[in-house]
Amino acid sequence: MTDLRYDAIILGGGFSGLTMAVALAGPAARSPMRVALIDERPTDVPLPAEGDGRAFAITSTSRQMLAALGVWNELAPHAQAVNRIEVLDSPLDAHDRPVLLNFDREGVETSASIIESRFLLQAFDAAASASPHITRLQGARAIDIDGDGPSASILLEDGRELHCSLAIAADGRNSPTRDMVGIRTIGWSYRQYGMVTTVSHELPHNGVAVEHFLPAGPFAILPLPGNQSSLVWTETEEEAQRMQALDDADFTAELRRRFGDRLGEVTLAGPRRSYPLSLMLAQNYIAPRVALVGDAAHVLHPIAGLGFNVGLRDIAALGETMLDAARLGLDIGSPTVLERYQAWRRFDALKVGLVTDALNRLFSNDNPLLRQLRDFGLTAVDRAGPLKSFFMSQAAGEDHGLPRLMTGSPL
Repeated sequence: MTDLRYDAIILGGGFSGLTMAVALAGPAARSPMRVALIDERPTDVPLPAEGDGRAFAITSTSRQMLAALGVWNELAPHAQAVNRIEVLDSPLDAHDRPVLLNFDREGVETSASIIESRFLLQAFDAAASASPHITRLQGARAIDIDGDGPSASILLEDGRELHCSLAIAADGRNSPTRDMVGIRTIGWSYRQYGMVTTVSHELPHNGVAVEHFLPAGPFAILPLPGNQSSLVWTETEEEAQRMQALDDADFTAELRRRFGDRLGEVTLAGPRRSYPLSLMLAQNYIAPRVALVGDAAHVLHPIAGLGFNVGLRDIAALGETMLDAARLGLDIGSPTVLERYQAWRRFDALKVGLVTDALNRLFSNDNPLLRQLRDFGLTAVDRAGPLKSFFMSQAAGEDHGLPRLMTGSPL
């Protein structure tokens, strides 16, 4: 049986796993650790060229983190700055769709940039592959984790046994690692599906993002480079299943009803995908010599587009906690170090989860009284300068106590 030792072992080779590996041991890391990345994707299976149809809104603080990790220069040509966000709340077939609230960052740094998921995955995949401090174990699967004792041991399906000071679960919402170490979750299904796709349109978007609240859920138009936009479209389970069964022509006709004619003729320009929406929060972010990050720790409604950014904050906070401990000669997997990480991150994710949950419940309905109240509230916020500035800073991820990476400083 092979015995391999590392400072940290990351379980999961998706966004969170690759980003965590690059933060700890990538080309820009000042004090790189010895890291193993366990990825079930076999070496002979390439990353999908067309992606999964998703795009992420990268806040200004997340953008600073990507720069500190050395990947922003590669991503910048594929990013579209958001110059303004317009919020609408009108019935599906309403001819008049007034903008009730707009966030305009004219004259200051943009609050967000939109990037297709495939470019993020490719950039982090390349950065991880370029680091001599990251060992990629592709086609491998962990079947057992034991965190008792002076190190954690991870047994792989092929019989190899790995050892590390800290194991990091970055293996998604259905995290096998979280289950193996007995961390429970709380949450619920929204009985909604999120549908994502990319469209081309006749007219330029000018960097304007649109959030149109409809009875079934929000319909978001996120600008991409050129005359293209990414759609994040929320529907009930039943309606989403019906939509996904439509051919491209009928599906396009449905999305045009929601998109409107503001950008002229609209056509599909990418794959369409759907996935169930839910709220999930891990009751603990840590177990003996194990820490959770990203979707393994929390799954949020996409109504505010913050889920990916909250996951980046996890990674930045855990990386800073680990490296600060290592520089002091401390055990990076000790309870004291892990408790610091949990105290730093758990409340923030809970706060964002509850806010997105409340927003979804408030806006995903067609109650006439609620519509009047929320439209009044949106208009009031639009006219209140300080309150509007507060929401803009929150959307940009600007907050006190941010990890160093999110201020642009390398670990």
